[in-house]
Amino acid sequence: MVELPELPELYDALLTTRAMRRFSAAPVSDAVVEAVLRAAVQAPSGGNMQPYEFLVVTDPARRAALGAIYLRAWQRYAPAMRALSPEARDDASAERTRRNWQLADDLAHSMGTAPPVLVFVLVPVSTFDLEDGEGVLDIGSLHASVYPAVQNLILAARAHGLGSVLTTVAKIYESEVRDVCGIPAEFEMAAMLPIGRPLGKWSVAPRRPAASLTSWNEFGDRRG
Repeated sequence: MVELPELPELYDALLTTRAMRRFSAAPVSDAVVEAVLRAAVQAPSGGNMQPYEFLVVTDPARRAALGAIYLRAWQRYAPAMRALSPEARDDASAERTRRNWQLADDLAHSMGTAPPVLVFVLVPVSTFDLEDGEGVLDIGSLHASVYPAVQNLILAARAHGLGSVLTTVAKIYESEVRDVCGIPAEFEMAAMLPIGRPLGKWSVAPRRPAASLTSWNEFGDRRG
């Protein structure tokens, strides 16, 4: 096994920063939020375009309204996703799945109260199609330059002792979210992140091994 590089604390943060879905109602200062966003905008961005805007919601009335929207969206989303979920391989897997669903349900019921900060990451509504003499150049979505910033945000929040999780469930009722926060029609939601003091612990989450997801030189050629 390769030894860790000279920044073991970076690896520790990467390996133990997990989705947090239970929060205390303890306040988070605007200065901390601003520091976290400063780290977010330093993420790599194709052509340095930074095709995003942040919307920070701390007002209790707006958070309550957004929490109610999120809960309604979750109550539609959860049954649909459960119907697609494969059966657990064993009892341990079944217990992890049960716990994950419970944590997600807890988040849905507390979104409007416990996390003191909600951050929306917004992107322009556009396809960003490029063309040349041979036709359209499909280089993918603008979101490719958004999610590195989201990960920076989550890791920076961790450095301040704050937890978070990337969610998109509220897009089910995105028009209502627009009304609550005055989001113009030319922007859409790429992510919604609750931020607060986590009630859970940082630890290495169970994940599929990288080797089981990695091909070398030709798809399907696994090592080990």
